[in-house]
Amino acid sequence: MARSVPPLRQPAEMSLHRSEGLVIVGAGLAGASAACVLAREGLSALLLERDPEPKHKVCGEFLSIEAQTYLAHLGLDLDHLGASRISRLRLHHRGKQAEAPLPFTARGLSRRVLDEALLEKTMSLGARIERGVTVRSIDTDETANLIDAGPFGTIRAETLFLASGKHDVRGAKRPMAGSINDLIGFKLHYRLAEEQRVALADVIEIILFEDGYAGLQLIEDGIANLCLVVAQNRFERAGKSWNSLIEEIAGECPSGANRLRDALPLWDKPLSIFQIPYGFIHQPQPTEPPGLFRLGDQMGVIPSFTGEGMSMALHSGFLAASSLLRQGRGSTAFHKQMASDIERQVRLAFVLNKAARFGPGQTMLFHLCRSWPSLMQQVAAFTRLREASLQRALALP
Repeated sequence: MARSVPPLRQPAEMSLHRSEGLVIVGAGLAGASAACVLAREGLSALLLERDPEPKHKVCGEFLSIEAQTYLAHLGLDLDHLGASRISRLRLHHRGKQAEAPLPFTARGLSRRVLDEALLEKTMSLGARIERGVTVRSIDTDETANLIDAGPFGTIRAETLFLASGKHDVRGAKRPMAGSINDLIGFKLHYRLAEEQRVALADVIEIILFEDGYAGLQLIEDGIANLCLVVAQNRFERAGKSWNSLIEEIAGECPSGANRLRDALPLWDKPLSIFQIPYGFIHQPQPTEPPGLFRLGDQMGVIPSFTGEGMSMALHSGFLAASSLLRQGRGSTAFHKQMASDIERQVRLAFVLNKAARFGPGQTMLFHLCRSWPSLMQQVAAFTRLREASLQRALALP
């Protein structure tokens, strides 16, 4: 059974101005993992988290073997947290399916449980965490980063780890040119009928439908997570209605939609996020100010069907911490190494994402996978972080 982690403390006394050696904006996987690593080495950070209490996030909640490696190094016990086990991939397309074993045993765990467990670990190591603080803007120069944290005050930070996830901050926005940004992501948890829960056990299912795809898997407590990505114009054709979209997908791909028969949605409506910049990779510029490190989705965004987003976020946290400890506040070397570590995977996933969105590409991809099941294993392997990249991030001075 998953633990119930109590909310962390709310912001302390407001201040008009303060100076900090290191501030981390965003206490998700990237920011919290970096804070954990640095705290173990005796370097305390101030984490600013916009959500005042534990919250679900739009995410596939699939933990690859690389993500598990990082979490194990942080001392998190996924069995204790109730994570499911996933060893097979099942692909659905227009009433047909193909299946293959994964090249590793994955785990499924909700971000609400995982993020809070990681924050609890961070706090136990001595990091300071302030919740309910929204960073409005960032101004950078050669010597420091000036952070406008609204009512919480203005903070002058010598070093800033920007780990705000998919939310851009004014003054440090990501360039979206070349990325896919017409997509909407949805997420909803379900309590499945017993027959369907048994059929989904140990499997992650990918459902291909026109202009999008969905992933369905079990997480803790036998709950099923449905994470769906769809083109904005397809959602508009469905009347901007979640129920209508699900009905259309069920008619288009009944074998995959069967899992939701008699299922109980656990929330009144799905979570959603707009304009996901799939394919984005931050490229450092000669004029880039030192002391600003981009982590997680602020560094690169891989299409969600690969299941590698969480491991890349954790990787960026470990690598940024290691870079700061080894080389100081010069962030260019970190950005170059991080781009090198993820570029192959993001580019491949970007191409596959385009194919997986539209009818002809979906049909070709499905038939290739059905005729050659090992192709699914190879795609899963090629979109993973390399072992050398993991070892580099894990190696501390």
